[in-house]
Amino acid sequence: MGLFTGMLAFLLALQVQAANGQSVQMDSSKSGFVGSQVELRCIFVNSNPPVKISQVTWQKLVNVTKQNVAIANPALGVSVLPPFKERVAFKQAEVRYRPSLEDTTIVFSNLQLSDEAAYICEYTTFPAGNRENMVNLTVFARPTTRMTLTAPTIVARGQKRKMTVATCVSANGKPPSVIKWDTRLKGEPTFQETRNPNGTVTVRSNYVVVPSRETHKQKLTCIVTYQKERITDSVVLNVQYEPEVKIEGFDGNWYLNRPNVQLTCRADANPPVTIYQWKLLNGSLPRTVEIKNNTLFFKEPVNYDLAGTYVCDATNSIGTRTGIVDVNITDLPINPPYQGEGVSPEQHNTGAIIGGAVGGVILVVIAAILLFIFLRRRQRTFKGDYSTKKHVFGNGYSKAGGLPAHPPITKNLQFPEDSDDEKKPGQIGSTGGFEAIGDRNFDAESEDLKRPYFTVDEGESRDYEERTLAFQYDPESEIADDMVSQTDGSVISKKEWYV
Repeated sequence: MGLFTGMLAFLLALQVQAANGQSVQMDSSKSGFVGSQVELRCIFVNSNPPVKISQVTWQKLVNVTKQNVAIANPALGVSVLPPFKERVAFKQAEVRYRPSLEDTTIVFSNLQLSDEAAYICEYTTFPAGNRENMVNLTVFARPTTRMTLTAPTIVARGQKRKMTVATCVSANGKPPSVIKWDTRLKGEPTFQETRNPNGTVTVRSNYVVVPSRETHKQKLTCIVTYQKERITDSVVLNVQYEPEVKIEGFDGNWYLNRPNVQLTCRADANPPVTIYQWKLLNGSLPRTVEIKNNTLFFKEPVNYDLAGTYVCDATNSIGTRTGIVDVNITDLPINPPYQGEGVSPEQHNTGAIIGGAVGGVILVVIAAILLFIFLRRRQRTFKGDYSTKKHVFGNGYSKAGGLPAHPPITKNLQFPEDSDDEKKPGQIGSTGGFEAIGDRNFDAESEDLKRPYFTVDEGESRDYEERTLAFQYDPESEIADDMVSQTDGSVISKKEWYV
């Protein structure tokens, strides 16, 4: 019976508290990085009339066990318990001097991974009882990132064996990082995660390749993504390899008496080649050869004694590799056009292209000049033509017409030298010649009948429709030496022709 009464009283007290509206306000979650500072807010909302705050207690909830962190009591003051004593403090000075306990926010300094937990802020009041709320604190750990080469120098052997050339590590991170590689080098990355006792994670990635000449001086970049942060680090591979050898100088066109030939041994190696050795298979080097460094100089023109298989051995600290070339001698050049001193096929082709272009330009210029001369002479041919008049009798066609040429006109026609008027033939004389019209006075109408043809101005209104013309020609007459016949049947003087 007593227990029932006690429970009823407790429920009635809760109802009273709810009705009065007391509450503890806190954030639902907070987070921070290891070594940083974080605030855990706790504010008491009192009722009206207010209740009396007897004590405030901060507790850490570990599994199901509560551990006291800090206590504020109006009568006894403030107390922070180990192991938080050096790192936890109440934010408000009023709490420390006891005038007010309504804001009991605490501050964590030098945050540690072990601080991650749920924290309870509990108010003890009278007569309302206890009020509390809880916040979840998450602690992050920023990882340490590094990238290293497996060895300062990587040696590429003859066998095709894979090996790790670089390692990228993101250590002691919480939450774990993500690693990616950025490189043009073909390889295979590997990944491994290790969970540490303190709750952090270490991520390791190796980059595996087959070391070779192609991998030398290649760049490897490790990209670590931690939350929203992006961390990059790069290395350049230093791969040592045996020489890659080839012999240059023989172009397949060594002919008799060709001068100044040579063979050069080219070697790509790391470290560089220190020793070059030349030899001729099935024989000894010609007596006319001179060796300088990696080159064979043949001091005399080509002869049949130079034919054979030449071998160059190139050696560095990693090993020795060999280059071979077969030299054959011909009687005559294979490609004579390209055997001029210092002239290569590419230079010859370039010169041919330039020469063709210049020749084309010259042809275009010549064609333009010939066309100009032709048009000029044609223009002079029509100078003195009677473009403003037309024939109305005789052959009855103008310059633009296409009828046959006029019958031959007597040769000795006379024209005034300084006249621009129409050149007209003179009167037919008894001797078969013509006299200049200006030398005689005669009746115009009767004279018209004696002319071989008539011309009139474009606007002339004389009526010739009923005229009957009799053409009189001297069959044996010839055009004077200083006259030129025109295509329309007329003649003009040579002086006017060449004006």
